[in-house]
Amino acid sequence: MYFEANAPHHRPHFHAYYQNEVAIYAIDEIELMAGSLPKRQSRLIEAWAEIHQEELLSDWDRLQNGQPPLPIDPLN
Repeated sequence: MYFEANAPHHRPHFHAYYQNEVAIYAIDEIELMAGSLPKRQSRLIEAWAEIHQEELLSDWDRLQNGQPPLPIDPLN
């Protein structure tokens, strides 16, 4: 997630990186918005996001209010 001053995002989302690939996932309804990752990595990202959806939304709100996001545990 990124905070961009004076450029509010309209839909909560996060960026996921794997090697040279980038994907952007919506948080309000976990889905791929743009980009792509290999199928296995994409499934892992989606599973992690579903488990941590509330934390992701909370971090999104924090960023929009100028606060740093809190750490979120990785998928175990």
